[in-house]
Amino acid sequence: MSYNINATEYEADEQGFLLEPLYDDEAVRVIAQAENIPLNDAHWEVVNYLRNQYREHGHTPSFRNMLKGMTEIRPEIDSKYLYDLFPVGPAKQGVKVAGLPQPLGKGGY
Repeated sequence: MSYNINATEYEADEQGFLLEPLYDDEAVRVIAQAENIPLNDAHWEVVNYLRNQYREHGHTPSFRNMLKGMTEIRPEIDSKYLYDLFPVGPAKQGVKVAGLPQPLGKGGY
């Protein structure tokens, strides 16, 4: 599987996660469209959080840590809010849409 982003093919695994991180905002748009997610500012807030976590730690957080981190940014955020944005699962689908490689697994950090 691959995505065509800015006239370049980027390889993805069988589940649609990019093999290497891509921080181009067009990647977010292309992958979100493939996931049938209409992007809004709330999606971008989560995408930017996940990208920052990946840059800082080399991987993305588990859902529990993601929820904790997002509530530090905006205290009103809860799990329902995140699942409304990424219905397949915020810690997986959110990461995919952010243009990041597949998360490490349940443990995360």
